[in-house]
Amino acid sequence: MRILVTGAAGFIGAELAHTLLQRGDEVVGIDNLNDYYDVGLKQARLARLQALPGFRFIHADIADSVQMQRLFEQIDCSRVVHLAAQAGVRYSIDNPLSYGQSNLIGFINVLEGCRHNGIEHLVYASSSSVYGANETTPFSVHDNVDHPVSLYAATKRANEAMAHSYSHLYGLPTTGLRFFTVYGPWGRPDMSPMLFADAITQGRPLKVFNYGRHKRDFTYIDDIVDGVIRALDRVPQGDPNWSGTHPDPGSSKAPWRLYNIGASRPVELLHYIELLEQALGAKAQKEMLPMQPGDVESTYADVTELMRDTGYRPKIGIEEGIERFARWYRDYYDR
Repeated sequence: MRILVTGAAGFIGAELAHTLLQRGDEVVGIDNLNDYYDVGLKQARLARLQALPGFRFIHADIADSVQMQRLFEQIDCSRVVHLAAQAGVRYSIDNPLSYGQSNLIGFINVLEGCRHNGIEHLVYASSSSVYGANETTPFSVHDNVDHPVSLYAATKRANEAMAHSYSHLYGLPTTGLRFFTVYGPWGRPDMSPMLFADAITQGRPLKVFNYGRHKRDFTYIDDIVDGVIRALDRVPQGDPNWSGTHPDPGSSKAPWRLYNIGASRPVELLHYIELLEQALGAKAQKEMLPMQPGDVESTYADVTELMRDTGYRPKIGIEEGIERFARWYRDYYDR
């Protein structure tokens, strides 16, 4: 297949494109290469992809409706994986307008491109953040998620509703994937693995929010990519048993589905830091801080539906995943 991957210079996008190319697909990757974090890291990810046959990169901004319309008309792709977005819970508190542009207007442009160009299946990134004020664990796609606690989460929840409207109105098959704390080689510098590794190796105080009592369903990048591809290869059908009198939030009569992708093994933050200390061979100087606005106490993915429908099975445990990340980190940053 020829597959469009938005956010192809991003952490998940680059690893997904790499795996699709290795299995023989063609990939058209787009990214605006913004400076939300180190552009050099994004360019290094792209260099790995451009060394492989079947990859084409287009510098484009999903929020530009004219550019996106032309792009969809020219590339002749059969499926789309939409990963481009403005990420970050805390960043959304201080920079809300960028989330409206990328996560809302950008997503409309992707939906319109899929609608008018015969796309067989749109897979898009949602987030575990949508569970918001929900305190029932593990988080299930059958849970109500109408109480987000950050603007970032609200935009991701909006994406799910927007996708449903296009699936209902136009029969566009869409699958939303709620990612749970992705980590591994080539990861984002604004996420905890890289922030913690920087602090540990450079002897700087490490900010530990909620006094280390957070639990996160840390999910290794290879497991995330495996789940995305399994979902991509399974075009959703409408559920004939879905009822509007007792509506299931995770499915529909329309060709629209939601899945959690996680390891389904929550890890306490302090244990996570201990594993990083061991892998990097240095101790952390911990600065214990209270919970931050927009944060949630715990995340824990129920992946029953993804396992049942696609055969997904997370394979990389936290100990092995942290060791792999630490090896890449020391090599890439020469530390």
